[in-house]
Amino acid sequence: MSNSSNCLNFGVANGTSCACPVGFGGPTCGQPACGGNIFQGSSRPLAPISGNLANLSAASCSCEDGWTGVGCNVCQTAKACQAAFASVSPQGSISSSADLGASTGLNDTLTCNSQATVYTAGEMSCQVNNPTLQALYPLSSTLNVLRTLNNSLTPLPNTTGFGPNGSLYAQLFYDGEEQFYCTANSCTQQEGSDSGSSDWTCQNLQCQCIANSTFCGQVPATDLSGVLNTLSGALEVSCDAPSPQNNTANCAFKQQVINQVFGSAGLSLTGCTFGECVAQDVIDTTSGNSTTSSDTSHGTSLSGGVIGGLAVVCSLIALALAFLLYGWLVQRRARRSGYGGRPVSFGGVTAEWTNLSYFVPSTHGNTLFGGLRRRRHASDDLSDHKVVLDDVSGRLEPGQMMAILGPSGAGKTTLIEILAGKNKTGRMAGSVTFHSRQPRVGFVSQQDVLPPTLTVYEALLVAAELRIPENVPITEKRARVDDVIDKLGLTKVRDVRIGDGEKRGISGGEMRRVSIGLELVALPDVLILDEPTSGLDSVSAAKVTKVLHAVAHDEQNPTVVIASVHQPSSQLYHSFDQVLLLSHGRALYSGPGGFAPATYFAYLGVPYLEGYNVADYLLEIASDPPVLIFQAIQPALVPDTPELGGGLSNETLINDSTLEKGYSAGSSVHQLALGDFKDARPGYATTFLTQLEVLSGREWKILRRDLTLFFTHIAVACVLGVFVGGLYFKTGITIAGFQSRVGCLFFLGALIAFSTLSALYHIIESRPLFLRERSARYYGPTAWLLSRFIFDVVPLRIIPTIVVSTITYWMAGLAPDATHFFKFLLILVLYTLAMTLFNFLLACWFNNGGVAILLSALTALYQMTFAGFFVNLGNIPQAIRWLQWLCPLKFTLEALSVNEVGSGLMIQDTLQGVPVDLSASLVMDLLFDFGPGNYSRDVLVLFGFGVGFAVSVILVVTFHLRERR
Repeated sequence: MSNSSNCLNFGVANGTSCACPVGFGGPTCGQPACGGNIFQGSSRPLAPISGNLANLSAASCSCEDGWTGVGCNVCQTAKACQAAFASVSPQGSISSSADLGASTGLNDTLTCNSQATVYTAGEMSCQVNNPTLQALYPLSSTLNVLRTLNNSLTPLPNTTGFGPNGSLYAQLFYDGEEQFYCTANSCTQQEGSDSGSSDWTCQNLQCQCIANSTFCGQVPATDLSGVLNTLSGALEVSCDAPSPQNNTANCAFKQQVINQVFGSAGLSLTGCTFGECVAQDVIDTTSGNSTTSSDTSHGTSLSGGVIGGLAVVCSLIALALAFLLYGWLVQRRARRSGYGGRPVSFGGVTAEWTNLSYFVPSTHGNTLFGGLRRRRHASDDLSDHKVVLDDVSGRLEPGQMMAILGPSGAGKTTLIEILAGKNKTGRMAGSVTFHSRQPRVGFVSQQDVLPPTLTVYEALLVAAELRIPENVPITEKRARVDDVIDKLGLTKVRDVRIGDGEKRGISGGEMRRVSIGLELVALPDVLILDEPTSGLDSVSAAKVTKVLHAVAHDEQNPTVVIASVHQPSSQLYHSFDQVLLLSHGRALYSGPGGFAPATYFAYLGVPYLEGYNVADYLLEIASDPPVLIFQAIQPALVPDTPELGGGLSNETLINDSTLEKGYSAGSSVHQLALGDFKDARPGYATTFLTQLEVLSGREWKILRRDLTLFFTHIAVACVLGVFVGGLYFKTGITIAGFQSRVGCLFFLGALIAFSTLSALYHIIESRPLFLRERSARYYGPTAWLLSRFIFDVVPLRIIPTIVVSTITYWMAGLAPDATHFFKFLLILVLYTLAMTLFNFLLACWFNNGGVAILLSALTALYQMTFAGFFVNLGNIPQAIRWLQWLCPLKFTLEALSVNEVGSGLMIQDTLQGVPVDLSASLVMDLLFDFGPGNYSRDVLVLFGFGVGFAVSVILVVTFHLRERR
């Protein structure tokens, strides 16, 4: 009893025998037909058996007239079909051709279809033509293929055709001996644009090697059994229309593994002849029906990957447009809300602080981890903390200006920063009260952190546009800027760029006044300054002090002004209404200025010499205060509490986040704050879209006025493009040439990895300005990041990447078509974005720029190691092989390589006299372990890296990159 497993060539078990495909017979379908014609079916003569192989070299196996191909299955003339059909009609149940026509619905007018297009069941016979195969197997290799489209319409079903509709059977013969056979089903035929051409696409491919045949085990060194027996998936057989000269055509046998070995064009077949005995009326009635389809749209159809990519791009564009529309609506509503044209009021706020104390850890390695962990209860142990401020109190009425004096280390800056609500890393006790609903507190630090490329007017206008609420018209904001410029005495330098240490701009005194102006345009109720006169000459210091005095004593908007002063001159000292003298964190005096402090300390036994600078006199006292002074102030300023000696046992410790959100509101003496704007909610004064507009405008001005950096990037990109293109100029298609191609792609990836280091430097350079402006609540971190992304990444990263890549691509002679070029650019742009965002992340996370640059460089080296160019990824020890999945350059290089070999790149070389004509995909897999179908996956992974880094940057900037003092 036979079964399907005993039937070769995918014959079908039929009792004790097998029903065999056309051209085979014997009990197991292992004997090819030898002569005769296909109408004879099982009666055909068969080749004698030599072991399990069919020997087709016998002289008795010559074909009849009108038949050709191995096994004589391919008709050549209509006469041959008619004669063969007539010869079998007296046999079996069919007695004549008329009976056949009556039973099948066909007439007896048979023709031989010699085109590649199949109507019922067509045979084809081709020569296998590949230099590498011919070098290994120099004798003749022939492939026979039976394609059955509609078995019921063939003259003798299951004789001239075989198998279900839409099936394919193929056998390969080498020197007349069968080597392996294949089958596939679910086939569809698509007619080509040229008449007579066709593409057959089938599924479920299966192949079986014949054991001990030449291809499959007879020579162990060239045994193809492991490859052939595992062929599966989709199969495509594409054939051109036969040539009128010799009636032969070229075809290709395409399958994933075959394409990897022989290129995207598949295994080349030449000298193909086609023969199909079919009734003429079948041709007439089936031409153009649903069994075949036209190829007119085949070349323009889009792949699923392209459609998916377009869908993602369109979705992102739609999301961005929706976001902009929403932002515009919010902005429009905010600008229309309740302004009413009333004049803007500010000032009139009383400032008061009571029993302020501040502590920092005295040693490292404590439980507070550098002040990041803070306790809220006074019962916590403070024995290992250093006291910076000890129970300091004070009060200032609107229209008063206070000078905080004291030697270095007295606690002046600490007190100033606490009053300004700055983010402190230590622990604090006491309370700060501004008698207003929502006070606006302006703070001017010691350092002038200003945008050097902007003019004085532009810098102040940016502050006004971002810090004055949205519903105030831009005309009034500009008027406020003009008023501040006039008050600060900056009219002469109004349109002068601020400059920095490299490019000369305004003077140091003018910079200090600009810093003050940045706070004044925001209409502060309280203005706090940290050593505003330090580093200035006496004239500049006097101008600054005069401005502050005018702000404090403004008749319409009296403002509290608090300034720490290091060593004021006599004239400067007498400008202040109130004086607070600190020594070792404690207040020695707090009260009226002028000569009042001298009178007070003279009363305590420290004489004052007439004509001596009172400020110098007070600093001498604070530098080495007599014990009697501390004893005199102890009952008044430091209540006696045995636990901590400073009255802390009954106070509540507060942390920096409490101060950052706002101060405790005392009795509401003045209700001016933000009430005049009807927009008194906490947060930013303007909407996100306004913040983005203003920041983008500033970035554009900076980029336009300092084009050196942009043109340097472009020039370097051009030079490097020419250098790399010249280094790999017109790379060949040998094995060495392919290695050079991948080397060129690797070089571009490594170049991008190192060139994006400049993005890290730019963030570090702009970080101080961001910290100052964020602390003053100019804008949110997302608006800043987006503006930096638009005006840093696009002109300085993406454009240079496109320039260097374009020059290199065409000079190196990579895939010469637009599709592969733009896919190449897509990968490099995605990698550029990912590495730029990664450097943004390093620059935002590490305060030390040197550490960030070192880590970026080391990361680039790590990526080069695991990219797959220097070492085959499959040969890396398993313990560390997983590191490749954390390497963006690996996915970049793989995608670029796959894109290159996907263009149909073939390797043509000679190894030890053996010609090599193979797909570059196979060489790529052997050398670098890159998957030929991984392009789409790599695009998604690189996109994921970019999104991951972007989200990380946003989180780090939002929660980590903030001012800490």
